[in-house]
Amino acid sequence: MLGGGSNLVIGDAGFAGTVLRVATEGFALDGTRLTVAAGEVWSQVVDRAVLDHGLAGIEFLAGIPGSAGATPVQNVGAYGQEVADTITEVVAYDRRAGETVTVPAADCGFAYRHSRFKAEPDRYVVLRVTFRLSDEDGASSPVRYAEAARALGVAPGERADLCAARETVLKLRSGKGMVLDPEDHDTWSAGSFFTNPILTEAEHAAFLARVTERLGPDAQPPAYPAGEGLVKTSAAWLIDKAGFTKGYGAGPARLSGKHTLALTNRGAATAADLLALAREVQGGVAEAFGVTLVNEPVMVGVEL
Repeated sequence: MLGGGSNLVIGDAGFAGTVLRVATEGFALDGTRLTVAAGEVWSQVVDRAVLDHGLAGIEFLAGIPGSAGATPVQNVGAYGQEVADTITEVVAYDRRAGETVTVPAADCGFAYRHSRFKAEPDRYVVLRVTFRLSDEDGASSPVRYAEAARALGVAPGERADLCAARETVLKLRSGKGMVLDPEDHDTWSAGSFFTNPILTEAEHAAFLARVTERLGPDAQPPAYPAGEGLVKTSAAWLIDKAGFTKGYGAGPARLSGKHTLALTNRGAATAADLLALAREVQGGVAEAFGVTLVNEPVMVGVEL
């Protein structure tokens, strides 16, 4: 099952089987209730909701490649927003039961970059997704992400102009090579290759001890609450501080020159080249800080 293919790494041997690409179309708005078919291009869904209808709730997810049907699978998120914030239900085909089911948001198992659909990848085929957006008279949702708040000139928690929020996110993503550009090899990637690690309190304490040992007592790794007794830290920070700086690599697969989380194809990289670099980064971070990075893209025919 293939959506937009943007969060995927396929082995060099290819896939010996049938691939079904979801290409359904549909964009239905009832007040602030938006239902989109799984095959709709996600970035275009955001643009229509924001620019054509002035609706808030997904504006900070502008510029993310892929299909609308993939967003609940991954619980796509960026700049302080996740689709879990606004999804009300997902209609899917249950391959095990052989029937179409409607899954309310409360039963989707949403977590950081995770859902019940991702947990059982061979069971559900997302058909359409319904969101409850909001009409804030041209204002965005509350700005949760500090970098976005600074760029918009507002304090975290305040609202900004809705269209300005979308445009700001596109500029921020472009600056990190996260908006597709055929001429810019820094955008030839599967996006962020590793998820941000979520640590228990004990793991976080051990991690901080390793940071102090390696970088000194003044080092301050990012830390965000991630649920009761859990702390999320930054994969990009870990990669950089482990010595894998922007542009790292000597072959056709290298870290992006704009963002250490993206592993890029400089023009002739194979999947083997990409995964060799990924393993080097993963091993280096584990050795330096005792944290094992986990790949975000789905692997087909290969493993990290």
